[in-house]
Amino acid sequence: MAIEHEVETTGLVGWIDRRFPLTSTWKKHVSEYYAPKNFNFWYFFGSLALLVLVNQIVTGIFLTMNYKPDATLAFSSVEYIMREVPWGWLIRYMHSTGASMFFVVVYLHMFRGLMYGSYRKPRELVWIFGCAIFLCLMAEAFFGYLLPWGQMSFWGAQVIVNLFSAIPFIGPDLSLWIRGDYVVSDVTLNRFFAFHVIAIPLVLIGLVVAHLVALHEVGSNNPDGIEIKAKKDPDGIPLDGIPFHPYYSVHDFMGVTVFLIIFAAIIFFAPEMGGYFLEANNFIPANPLQTPQEIAPVWYFTAFYAMLRATTDPFKIVLMIIVALLGLFALVRARGKWKLGLPVLAVLVVLAMAFTESKFWGVVVMGGAVISLFFLPWLDRSPVKSIRYRPFFHKVFYGIFVLAFLTLGFLGTKPPSPASTLIAQICALIYFAFFLGMPVWTRLGTFKQPPERVRFKPH
Repeated sequence: MAIEHEVETTGLVGWIDRRFPLTSTWKKHVSEYYAPKNFNFWYFFGSLALLVLVNQIVTGIFLTMNYKPDATLAFSSVEYIMREVPWGWLIRYMHSTGASMFFVVVYLHMFRGLMYGSYRKPRELVWIFGCAIFLCLMAEAFFGYLLPWGQMSFWGAQVIVNLFSAIPFIGPDLSLWIRGDYVVSDVTLNRFFAFHVIAIPLVLIGLVVAHLVALHEVGSNNPDGIEIKAKKDPDGIPLDGIPFHPYYSVHDFMGVTVFLIIFAAIIFFAPEMGGYFLEANNFIPANPLQTPQEIAPVWYFTAFYAMLRATTDPFKIVLMIIVALLGLFALVRARGKWKLGLPVLAVLVVLAMAFTESKFWGVVVMGGAVISLFFLPWLDRSPVKSIRYRPFFHKVFYGIFVLAFLTLGFLGTKPPSPASTLIAQICALIYFAFFLGMPVWTRLGTFKQPPERVRFKPH
């Protein structure tokens, strides 16, 4: 018997229910949404991401009340917010710290999905919406980074927009169209402000809603990777599920409390975080005539920036050899002409790489590192979802992947050198090998049999 979401019929709530599905929505998505009872520490980060999103929207609204999207006034308006507006310094630091903490919780949220197979059937669409949110966050952070109009903001935007000029044929015109001028100028600032304040947040909120609706349609995953909807009692309630409210609302409140303590400690004692959250060069007004000694993005982009920087001419040759070998492997496995698509594609890619500059392929590598995440549900062929029941060498591969990503992130914050470039190239190859090899290595090894019911130990 299915669960019926009855609505209130009396009083103010009843009056609203007859005109708007308030109570039924609350029951469906909160009080009668049954989540697995074995959630652990890793399941805090979804609700924390929603909390930080609200923080960014609210603080952003207050910042726009005093910010001037004008090249001659932007920097001074930020200084005015920090020095003259009552509590303006707190709002600004909440927003700047929130941007970094947003990526902290999102990266951890995605890592949890990677560990427990939250991208596997039937949650492919939930994962795709999540990856789209991540891509949207990157765009939002990039557009917002220019707004303080400091040295690093100005030159960072100049470097990133210039990357589009490497695209064959349309690149120069595309970068000119993005900037609205031949250099980053007042026009660029205005359009970036519009994207950061209006366009991207609307898309982001829509994706978050779609992510949650898709999640509640198929149900939450759990550390055991077991579908709790498979076993229900006579009333249609999952045997291994508990209502999200009050159980997980209290659970998440504890996580929110710890997070806010850390968040407040950063704001009040280390808002710059040693230059990782707010760079020293961004406290200097933008000067188009003086280039900073080292231009690097904020820490949450540095892993992808390291891949971009590591794509040199010798590395492009390595990539050409790898693509050619993959095409040869696909050709050997082909059983008929209708399966020659991949070998032909490999030949075309190798030819394209031979006649285009490495700068363009750096952009392709950087973009491909993000786009690869979207295909994860179809790359993983493991018979089990959770890492708990996979062979030990699978866990080693996950560890190597995480270590390679963290190494790339660290190298992206440092000036380039021959040694760091070589290490970044190796880590980039590991990153892509992890995904491209998934159809093979995720099938290998001896897998443990997952239990029929979720494993749960009361606190």
